Amino acid sequence: MSDVASREYDLTQAEPRPTDAPYYASVADYLALLKPRVMSLVIFTALVGIVRAPGDVHPVIAFTALLCIAIGAGASGALNMWWDADIDALMSRTQRRPIPAGRITPGEALAFGMTLAVGSVLVLGLLVNELAAALLAFTIFFYAVVYTMWLKRWTPQNIVIGGAAGAFPPMVGWAAASGGIGLESVLLFLIIFFWTPPHFWALALYKSGDYARAGVPMLPVVAGPSETRRQILLYTLVLVPLAMSPFLLGMAGIVYGIVSAITGGLMLLLAVQVYRRREGAAAEAAAKRLFAFSILYLFLLFAVLLIEAVTPSWFGL
Repeated sequence: MSDVASREYDLTQAEPRPTDAPYYASVADYLALLKPRVMSLVIFTALVGIVRAPGDVHPVIAFTALLCIAIGAGASGALNMWWDADIDALMSRTQRRPIPAGRITPGEALAFGMTLAVGSVLVLGLLVNELAAALLAFTIFFYAVVYTMWLKRWTPQNIVIGGAAGAFPPMVGWAAASGGIGLESVLLFLIIFFWTPPHFWALALYKSGDYARAGVPMLPVVAGPSETRRQILLYTLVLVPLAMSPFLLGMAGIVYGIVSAITGGLMLLLAVQVYRRREGAAAEAAAKRLFAFSILYLFLLFAVLLIEAVTPSWFGL
């Protein structure tokens, strides 16, 4: 039996659709396939890449690029849910997604994701530029194939390597606006890349039972909580000075420098707490605080970069 067929069989056995009447998926079900929370982060970081890029870009071109990047991100989410439907059915935080819940079939999700993927890349290439389209195509491929189909079930370094997919949007936005790739876009890529492991490993620490039940080799499952805490601290030690580098290299203003220093200090403090608190409710609470704050941390960094770009006179730039 093929992987796809066995996955559909498992889902059918776990939670079959009603047989007495057909089920029609709602618009909300298809929106859920797009992973809207992830998509919102992609849109936001891509927007920062667009506005930080040198030169002027027409608002229509910028909007078209942002829309294509958003749709491409949604396509990646749909393809991820199609392939991962079997393990999603086993995890408490994902078992209510449209496919394992029986509201959308794997085939429907695959067709939906592929249509969005091809359409977003073609439109971006035809209406914006080929470099941005190529980067978007690579991003979708990396997330759907390299991360989802290969790394996620093969290595505990899945989040480290696979995190590149989530780090590409500001680079795609920069390419869409400028037609090239600049040093600042590379720095934005690296900030998200090194932010991803401590962010997701903090989640994995208190959701390790889910991953173990689904057979996903996340770091806490394979190497244990102690090694995961150590890795979180090491990556945070790299992340904090890296996040300050746009200011240190003169690419961002003083406000960004202050915000990155203060929030970076808090991020490091929370990572130290995760490293030190290893037992019981205190350990879980520390991991939850780091996970929640890491989202705010990345948002504040990119929000200040965005504000500095659109209102430079306010910051004396």
